[in-house]
Amino acid sequence: MFVLEEDLAFLAPLVAGFKILSNFIHFPNPINLGKMTPEQKKFLNIFILGFAFMFMFTAFQTCGNVAQTVISSLNNTEFHGSGYTSMAIIYGVFSASNLIAPSVVVLIGTQLSMFLSGIFYSAYIAMFIQPFTWSFYTLSVLIGIAAAVLWTAQGTCLTVNSDDRSIGRNSGIFWALLQFSMLFGNLYIYVAWKGEVTISERDRRTVFIALTVISLVGTVLFFLIRTPKPNVSQLNEEDDGSSDVVDGSASSQSYTSKALDAFTKSLRLSITKEMLLLSVSMAYTGFELTFYSGVYGTCIGAINSFGADAKSLIGLSGIFVGLGEVLGGAVFGLLSKNSRFGRNPVFLLGLVVHFLAFYLIFLSVPNDAPVASGDGTDSRAFVDPSKALAVFCSFLLGLGDSCFNTQLLSILGTLYADDSAPAFAIFKFVQSISAAVAFFYSNYLLLQWQLLIMVIFGFFGTISFFFVEWGVVSLDPQETRYGSI
Repeated sequence: MFVLEEDLAFLAPLVAGFKILSNFIHFPNPINLGKMTPEQKKFLNIFILGFAFMFMFTAFQTCGNVAQTVISSLNNTEFHGSGYTSMAIIYGVFSASNLIAPSVVVLIGTQLSMFLSGIFYSAYIAMFIQPFTWSFYTLSVLIGIAAAVLWTAQGTCLTVNSDDRSIGRNSGIFWALLQFSMLFGNLYIYVAWKGEVTISERDRRTVFIALTVISLVGTVLFFLIRTPKPNVSQLNEEDDGSSDVVDGSASSQSYTSKALDAFTKSLRLSITKEMLLLSVSMAYTGFELTFYSGVYGTCIGAINSFGADAKSLIGLSGIFVGLGEVLGGAVFGLLSKNSRFGRNPVFLLGLVVHFLAFYLIFLSVPNDAPVASGDGTDSRAFVDPSKALAVFCSFLLGLGDSCFNTQLLSILGTLYADDSAPAFAIFKFVQSISAAVAFFYSNYLLLQWQLLIMVIFGFFGTISFFFVEWGVVSLDPQETRYGSI
């Protein structure tokens, strides 16, 4: 298939924007791999972490974005499953597994935790090459466990390679690289599926073989991350502690003690005032994650008035979500060095952007689009559906999501810098519970009720975030200069 110039014309503003953006981003001095300073090694680790996640989630995000559409084409065969139900299982298991994820990361280490999790992600994607109902739901359970371990290890890796001055910059860089994953796979979907009414077996296998290979590439990249050397006091503490471990049984007890300690810390941390307030914000990120990653693309693909372009618009929608995510992560990373900007204005910007997107979607997308059959819907909302408006809303969803997630990563990395694994595990625990609930009700609720739920949680989540940020600033006025995005 040849890619026409006009098919890719929408990328021109992206290219121009990143050319301008590159003139303002300050990177450390060029890195000599043989003579890197500790700070340069940490900075390189952040880039490797970002690229590894970019490859893995190029595959997984694209898979999630088209799963329900692909499954609709399979339901005439022996396969009987629901993409929404699968995602509900994934996030439900994900939430429960976050209770044990810190213990797993402590036992096997950050690097191995991310690698093994990547293997399960790749297996889930590969399942779509020749899908069976039993393997579909079994791997949904396994990937839920893997996701909890992966994101807990990611939060630990990000915190270990950052300090109060760099956590804002590093969170922005990681988020921008991660969200490039929304561009590449969806670009292929847009071009390859343009004009397709149903997804053929050949098209499905071609896409998912490629996505599996891409996921495995990202998984292997985790081995390039090098653990930063601890400072002298940490080394002395470790030496003192290691002198007590003289045999295999003592070592085993030490690991068990660390695992139990990580578990109890997570439970104690979950009932603190700051974490309870942040939980409302975290829950909102789960609801809107479900909407932009699964529901909204399905809505666009179900609108019959879009004609033969409806299926390819799913990929284009994902691309514009990614553009918003990347732009937000890059810009808020730049703002991290400016003491005039704290986290609250960025979080409020995310709320305003999302409320605008929800209003436009409510006006233009048919109310029954999320639950429409494989034949789509001929219903009409308050205004006629527009392709341009649909992808503009996708961009707003991505931009708002980057506002919320970068600020949550930053405030958690600042508040819990000395013990980050339990904090990030709680974040993903709450986020995944709300995402699981949202994927479950997406099978049944009309669009207007799904939007209303997000509006309520978005409003109260923003207020609760403000209270926590004000508390951080009152304790340490200089924090907003170095720790905010």
